[in-house]
Amino acid sequence: MDATFTAEQDEIRRTLRELLLKRCGPEEVRTAVQSEGGYDPALWETLAQQLGLPGLAFPEAYGGVGCSVTELALASEELGRSLAPSPLLATAVLSVPLLLALGSEGQRAALLPRIASGELTAALAVSGAGLTTALGLTGDNRGDWAGGGRAGGVQARQTDGGWRLYGQADQVLDGHSAGLLLVAAHAGGFARSRTLLFLVQDSLVRDSPAQDSLGRDGSGSAGVTRVRLTSLDETRSQARVQLRDVAAELLGEEGEPSDVAGALAAVGDSAAAVLAAEAVGAADRVLERTVEYVKQREQFGRAIGSFQAVKHRLADLYVQVQAARSAAYYAAWATGAGEERVGGLALAQALEALRITSSEAVQLHGGIGFTWEHEAHLYFKRAAGDELLFGPVHRLREHAADAARLFGGGEVAV
Repeated sequence: MDATFTAEQDEIRRTLRELLLKRCGPEEVRTAVQSEGGYDPALWETLAQQLGLPGLAFPEAYGGVGCSVTELALASEELGRSLAPSPLLATAVLSVPLLLALGSEGQRAALLPRIASGELTAALAVSGAGLTTALGLTGDNRGDWAGGGRAGGVQARQTDGGWRLYGQADQVLDGHSAGLLLVAAHAGGFARSRTLLFLVQDSLVRDSPAQDSLGRDGSGSAGVTRVRLTSLDETRSQARVQLRDVAAELLGEEGEPSDVAGALAAVGDSAAAVLAAEAVGAADRVLERTVEYVKQREQFGRAIGSFQAVKHRLADLYVQVQAARSAAYYAAWATGAGEERVGGLALAQALEALRITSSEAVQLHGGIGFTWEHEAHLYFKRAAGDELLFGPVHRLREHAADAARLFGGGEVAV
C-alpha cells in the first residue's frame, strides 16, 4: 500500500474544502435541511457538474470520472467536515455500485450518464429497518430480511406485463427526493424464495400520489407513497416508501441468475469505508473547532486550554481521530483493491471517534455547548444518527470477529 496521496487526490480535497468553506457553513446547513429536498440543489449542481462527484467512482464510458473508492472516500471526508447534506451517499455510494454490478448494459447506459451529470439521484430501499442487515454490516444478509413468503417486507410478483411490487421500506436515505429507487424485494414465495432488485424510475410527484411513478413507456403508475421522516440527524434525510402494486423493472437481464446478497455485501463494505472517512472528517472538524474555543474561553483569569486536564482530554481525542483516519484510509484502499470485510471495522472505529469527540465538544464548550442552536449539536446528532443507521459499534465489531472466526475455534480466516 502506498500511503502517499497523488496530486489529483490532493486537488480533490483542496478544491472541495474551499468550495464548502464558502457555501456550506452551519447556517447554510440548517437552511438546506429545512428545504423540501433536504439539501441545497444549487450546491449539488455545482458538486455534480463542476467537480463530478456523483460519477467520481465509475467508468468514463458511462460519463463518470473513472476514479476509485479512495477518491470517493476523500471527497466524503470533506463533506463530513461541513456536514453538507447531499444525495451523494444514497446515489453514488449505495446505488451506483449495484447498477454497475447487476444492471444490464442497457440499464447502465441509460441511467449512469444521468447520475453523473447530477440530473438523476437514486436511493436504495430495503424492507423495514434492515439497512445494515441488507448491506451485511452487522450480520449475514442471506436471511429473510427482504420478507419471506407473506411475512411482511417488500414482495414482488411477475405478471404478463412485467413485475409488480408491494410492501414498505422505512429507512430509505433521500428516498423522498430520489428520481430512481432501487428496491430489494422478495420473489418466488416459499417454493423458490429469492431476493431480487428492481428499478422504480421517476418515482414521485409528491403533490399527487396518484401519479407517483412513471413507467418506461411514460404512463402513470399509481401506488408509490413517500414520506420524509423526522430524524435525529436532519442532515441525513430519511423517508418511508410504501409500494402498492407498483410497476417495476428487474435490475439485470430477465432469466439470468444474480447474486443480490453478494452484491449488497460488497456495496456494504465499500460504503462502510466511505462512511468511515466521512465520520473522520466530521470528528476532525469538531475537534478543530473545540481547540479554537478553549484557546479563547477564560476561567479563573486564563484560557481553559492552558489547563493540563483539558490538554490531556484534547490529546486523547486527537490520537483517537488520527487512528480512525488511518483505519478509514486503509479500508478505502483495501476495498478498492478487492479485499473484503475491512470496511465494517474502520466504520466502527470512526463512529466511536466521532461520538466521543462530539460529546467532549459539547462538554468543553460549557453552557453554550448544551444549546441546540450551537453547531456542536449538529455533529453530536450526526454521530448518534449514524450509529442508529449503520451500527451500533459493538455489532459492527462483533460481525467482523464472527466473519474472521476469531472466537469460534479453528483456523482464523485471512
